[in-house]
Amino acid sequence: MKKVEASDLKIIELENSRKSRLQILNFGATIFSFKIKNNKGKLTDVIVGPQEPSDYISSEYREENKCFGATVGRFAGRIANGKFKIGEEEYDLYEEYEGAHLHGGHFGFQYRLWNIENVEKGENPSVKLSYISQNLEEGYPGTLRVEATYTLTEKNEIKISYFAKTDKTTIVNITNHSYWNLNGGGSVSDHFMKVKASKILELDEINLPTGNLTKLKDHPKDYRESRLLGNRELDDVYILDVMENEVQAQLFSPLSGIKLRVRSNQPVMVIYSPETLPQKWTYLSRIDSKYPAVALEAQNYPDAPNFRNFPSSLLQPGEEYKNEITFSFSVK
Repeated sequence: MKKVEASDLKIIELENSRKSRLQILNFGATIFSFKIKNNKGKLTDVIVGPQEPSDYISSEYREENKCFGATVGRFAGRIANGKFKIGEEEYDLYEEYEGAHLHGGHFGFQYRLWNIENVEKGENPSVKLSYISQNLEEGYPGTLRVEATYTLTEKNEIKISYFAKTDKTTIVNITNHSYWNLNGGGSVSDHFMKVKASKILELDEINLPTGNLTKLKDHPKDYRESRLLGNRELDDVYILDVMENEVQAQLFSPLSGIKLRVRSNQPVMVIYSPETLPQKWTYLSRIDSKYPAVALEAQNYPDAPNFRNFPSSLLQPGEEYKNEITFSFSVK
């Protein structure tokens, strides 16, 4: 794999009529920044990530593997023992994290330089990026052509469309891994969250699914009604009760008045709110050392290839993979 240099990095800026500004980095097809006006009319960057594009290609960034704003694939989440079967043929994937393959491998989509296919300015501006994942890259079968289209609508929505086609049966599970802080800094402990999910996946000690589901009634991680995030570390797979065209999750910051609503065509949402984030680079905004951000990752079940009772992640030649995610913003 050719080493990515700082000179290869490009940022595409999209601006709508409300003066909201979305920046997309071609490395990892990444949401680098999103600025929106808060309840005081001040532009607030609600994305948490490194300040400099060059930070994304540093060895420290790769070692931490936090995937800030990135397009994650070929398979987002964990695959047990780095193995899966298609029919009788077993495939070995790059295994790094305590007996699991994570987020597409050593150099998943988040560490690849994507091609900028097209940029549309004016009303509802957009950018389309593409990447060709070669046969057996990171151990996955089939040459996979992937497209990521980001659109900033006049309604202050970020619409993400992931598309993929393969020449050989493979597995695909792509998501966006943006970290949000609707205050534009500090902590997300004062954010309110709501997730339309009555169950989460039961996970073992290394965060792999057991195949069982946990009901959220009377559970501390039940967010079916809007409640304070507080000082709670989350890394959980919420089984969504509603699908496309309905709001599946929402965040609200009383401080900024910004509300984020999420819709997708995916069956689960991984909610990741770490206690801390790496301090090896300067961030876009001044974040607190504790609970600085939360990620809302719409995707298929982790380790789906190894569970018959999970939705299939197989993609056949002639079929199209689509993951469509909408992040909608409003201000109170």
